[in-house]
Amino acid sequence: MQAEIIAVGTEILLGQIDNTNASYVARGLAGLGINVFHQQVIGDNPERLDDAIALAEQRSDLVVVMGGLGPTRDDLTKQVVARHLGRKLVVDEQALNKIVTHYKTTGRSLGDNDRLQALYVDGGRSLPNENGMAVGDFIHQANWTDFLVLPGPPRELIDMFDRTVVPILRDTYQIEQRLKSRVLRYFGIGEADLARQLDDLIDNQTNPTLATYAKSGEVTLRLTANAKDDQVANALLDKMEKTVQDRIGQYFYGYGDDNDLATVVVNQLIAHHLSITAAESLTAGLFQSTIGSVPGVSTVFPGGFVTYAASAKHELIAVPQSVIDQFGVVSEQTAIWMAQQSKKLLHTDIAISFTGVAGPDELEGHPAGTVWIGLAYRDEPVVAHEYHFADDRQLNRWRSVLNGLDLVRRAINDQN
Repeated sequence: MQAEIIAVGTEILLGQIDNTNASYVARGLAGLGINVFHQQVIGDNPERLDDAIALAEQRSDLVVVMGGLGPTRDDLTKQVVARHLGRKLVVDEQALNKIVTHYKTTGRSLGDNDRLQALYVDGGRSLPNENGMAVGDFIHQANWTDFLVLPGPPRELIDMFDRTVVPILRDTYQIEQRLKSRVLRYFGIGEADLARQLDDLIDNQTNPTLATYAKSGEVTLRLTANAKDDQVANALLDKMEKTVQDRIGQYFYGYGDDNDLATVVVNQLIAHHLSITAAESLTAGLFQSTIGSVPGVSTVFPGGFVTYAASAKHELIAVPQSVIDQFGVVSEQTAIWMAQQSKKLLHTDIAISFTGVAGPDELEGHPAGTVWIGLAYRDEPVVAHEYHFADDRQLNRWRSVLNGLDLVRRAINDQN
C-alpha cells in the first residue's frame, strides 16, 4: 500500500518552522507497513492545495493532509478536501459542544470560524482531538483513494495519530504484519566512524534493516524489523542489537527518538538520588539551562554558578587567586578548583565545571576551542579533561555541554 503526505502551511513552506509532523507520520505509517513514496508542502492557498490533492490521489492509495484545520481565515484544508470530493461538511455535535463549553469557561465570545473546527467531511469519520478543538477526518472510499486529515499542532497530531488513527488504519486495511523499529543513541563517535564499524551489517542487511542518522553532536541508529507480530519482531531486533552493541556499545547511551543526553543524565541522577551543581565560564549557564529543561530536575539540581570573568571565579566560588595567576583560567587546575569549590558550596554529590576558549579569538595563548571540563564526584578525586573543538563559538559551547553530560553519565555508570 502506498501513501502520500501533504503538509499545509505557509510557515512550513518558508522554512519558518520545521516539518516534524511529516517525519512522525511517515514513521508511523512505515510501522504499519504502509509505504510513503511522496511528500508535498503547500502554502495556505486553496487552489494549490487542490492541485496537490489531485496529483496525490492519482498515485497514492492514502493521502494524508496535515494542518489548516484551525479557526483562522487561512485554515481551509477541510473545505478544500470536501469540495474536491464533491461532498459537504457536517457537524460533529460532540466536538461542537466541547468548543462551546471551552469558550464559555474561558469567558471568550464564540465566532463562526471557531465552530468550523467541529466540521468534517460527510461520509467520513470524525477523529476526536484530545488536545485541541479541531477534529480530524478519515474518508474511506471503495476502489479509490482514501483521505486522512489531521491537525497541524504536533501535540494534537501525535496524540490523534497514536490514539485513534493507527487502530483505524489497522482495521481498515487488515494490517497483520508489524514493522517495528528501535532507535539506539550514541555519543562520542561520528556517523562515518559508526557506519564504518557496521559496514558489513549495513551492506548485507535484510531483516532487520539498519539506518544511521547524524544528530546535533551525536548519532542515532534505527533498527527496523518486519514480522508477523511484536514478539517475533522484538526477537529479531534483540539479536541485531546485540551484534551492534558488541562493536560500538561503549558509545551507547540510550534509546528512542524523543530522547537526549540531558534527559538520560537527569533521570540517572534522580534514580540514584544524586544531586548536581555546575560552575560555568565559557558555557555561561548553558549546561544548567540544558538540564533545567528536563522535568523533575529540581529534585537533584539546587542551582549553580556562572563565573565568566576571572574575578567571578575567585569572588563567587573562591578559586584561589594564586591558581588563576599561576595557571590561568584556561587550565586543568582552574577547572578542578571550580568543580571542587562549587560542590563544597552547595553540598551536592556531583559538580561539573567548564572553562576554556569559546572563540573566535585566542585566550591566554590558547586557540579557540580549547576547553577544560572538571568533575567532582562524591569523595572521588576531582579530575579535569581537556578537549579541542574545531567548530565555531556556539558549537564549541554546545559540544562542551554534551561532553560534560557524557562525563557525568559515565561517572554514574562506573560508580553504580
